[in-house]
Amino acid sequence: MTMDKHLFIVIFCFVLLFVSISAADAPGALAAGSSEAASSYSDDTLLLKANDLVATGNYQQAIDLLNTVVPPTSGEDGVLFVKARMLTASLYLALEDFPKARAACRNVLSIFPDHAEASGFLASLKQEEIPFYKAFYRDFVTFLPALLKGAVTTLGLTLITILISPLGGLLIALGRIASFRPVSGVCWFIIWFFRGTPLLLQLFFIYYGLPSLGITMPPSTAAILGLGLNYSAYLAEIIRAGIQSIGKGQMEAAQVLGMSYVQAMRHVIVPQTYKRILPPIGNEFIALIKDTALVSTIAMVELMRSADQIFNTYFNINVLIIAAIIYLVFTTVFTLILDRVEKKAGAYEEL
Repeated sequence: MTMDKHLFIVIFCFVLLFVSISAADAPGALAAGSSEAASSYSDDTLLLKANDLVATGNYQQAIDLLNTVVPPTSGEDGVLFVKARMLTASLYLALEDFPKARAACRNVLSIFPDHAEASGFLASLKQEEIPFYKAFYRDFVTFLPALLKGAVTTLGLTLITILISPLGGLLIALGRIASFRPVSGVCWFIIWFFRGTPLLLQLFFIYYGLPSLGITMPPSTAAILGLGLNYSAYLAEIIRAGIQSIGKGQMEAAQVLGMSYVQAMRHVIVPQTYKRILPPIGNEFIALIKDTALVSTIAMVELMRSADQIFNTYFNINVLIIAAIIYLVFTTVFTLILDRVEKKAGAYEEL
């Protein structure tokens, strides 16, 4: 009987402990209480309870809990009151209830008129309430000059690569189909290497790796070299395919007319490939505009780097939208230009 009595007492104590823990952890336990219930918790415990409610998505319960904190009386520092009201303002902002968020801030300012956080929060609320189109126009006017500076670098890299890579691609393609095996092998290796490795890795190797071999160059030179070699390799395969798509009879006819191999390639074969290779080459040039963003990794400030720097400073998503618009403008203009060039190159076929 004595043993049963002791066992009953132990079980009863465990039940009381479990009930106490459950009551303390219940999300709405303190929120439903009065200011006396809130005062039974320390400052850290009350804010921790509120943060737990926020973490579980119970914003309204957290607000009810924080509102149990009464304004400080004379002689009190009011730290808990300020923390509770500012957290309440943040929760109302998350719920997009701007009037109540302002009221929470003004509650703090009514007691502490010089409180910087509450004043700053009120100012940010005014920005949040601005319609999207007005905010976007404001950000567009503010950030566009800095983005255009980076866009000029992007455009410059694109144009230089467009001038270099077709010539490099043609030379590599002619070497690739040459009958002299050493030249053909070297050109095959160039195509294999630069098409088989990422452009980012190539830029890293040129800018960061070559200095270990005693070759140092500025970021702009490294970017032009990396983009030029990479796109020359891709264009070489396009040009090679275009050349080999021309019937062998064209070369034989040119040689019958007394042309050398070089003359036949220059005056007969290569001109006939223009119409066929322009569409894939145009696609490569459109991709080039976007790939210039990779040079930001070697300390070049182009469009993407400018957008990233501004975004990391202001955390404003509109910066990225404006950068996307600039990229779209570039690609659209290049597409229209290439379409016109393609039509002119194939004009003789329509006769």
